[in-house]
Amino acid sequence: MNILVTGGAGFIGSHTIIELYKAGHTAVVVDNLSNSGRESLQRAAGIIRSEVLSLDREFREIPFHQVDVRDRAGLDKVFKQYRFDACIHFAGLKAVGESVLKPVEYYENNITGTLTLVQAMREHGVKNMIFSSSATVYGNPEVIPITEECPKGICTNPYGWTKSMLEQILTDIHKADPEWNVVLLRYFNPIGAHPSGLIGEDPNGIPNNLMPYLTQVAIGKRAELGVFGNDYDTPDGTGVRDYIHVVDLARGHVSALKAITNKLGLTIYNLGTGQGYSVLDVINTFEKVNKVKVPYSIKPRRTGDIATCYSDPSKAWRELGWKAEFGLEEMVRDSWNWQCKNPDGY
Repeated sequence: MNILVTGGAGFIGSHTIIELYKAGHTAVVVDNLSNSGRESLQRAAGIIRSEVLSLDREFREIPFHQVDVRDRAGLDKVFKQYRFDACIHFAGLKAVGESVLKPVEYYENNITGTLTLVQAMREHGVKNMIFSSSATVYGNPEVIPITEECPKGICTNPYGWTKSMLEQILTDIHKADPEWNVVLLRYFNPIGAHPSGLIGEDPNGIPNNLMPYLTQVAIGKRAELGVFGNDYDTPDGTGVRDYIHVVDLARGHVSALKAITNKLGLTIYNLGTGQGYSVLDVINTFEKVNKVKVPYSIKPRRTGDIATCYSDPSKAWRELGWKAEFGLEEMVRDSWNWQCKNPDGY
């Protein structure tokens, strides 16, 4: 299949493209490069050349167009140039804390961008989408571990609301036109990096997520890690999350193409490990595996955070044959390997 990948130069997108090519698919990337750069795609192309032996010898680079998904004319040009079987839609703003401070920007970017993309897809006859959603749609979950049947909750931040609203929009699109196949992938907490250390998470400015901040502290770029809250109702008082290796997450998108091939209509899958780890678990495992100290201090709770969030990912195994293979030790090892090989990112 030839797949349009929006936001494909980003952390999850660049890893997913490698797995698509390894599975025999091809990809075309559109990205506005607001939180990424072309270097990630150039390195991903190098990994593909070295790992995918069946590739055409002429393969040099991943087709790329610098287009914002809100730019309808730009999207139309891309759709006219290629024939797509499906779209994997990553493009969007994604920092929980920032979304609380910038709600207008988050709603405008994420919702307008997706509506513009869907209109272009519909016009050009591409009615298959894998949507990058999030466990934030569960709000403060009613049951742990979280299954796909768990009711969507009151989201605790605008980022979560954009994902929840877009799930509803895509559900309504499928309901109105059953030719659409829509796969909603609810991610838990992706960390890690490609084992080669060539691509990884490289946020602009101060990292909003735990792992890139932690690795920047470990390498000496930042003084200490802030742990937001140690008074949650969890074993050690710090927030518990379902961390998943980005390569496992990427492979989940390739597996999700089965739902499109089988024309399953609207489907929802949790992509997580099913195991919850606290912030202190992550810090302690990082120190043990990588033999480096991470200074940290306890800070007040962060607006929009919840105590515990981890998945029951068994539906993805039953229906797609997908499950996470990497554990926390591999996640922290690969995150540190990426940081050490790329102290200043790309």
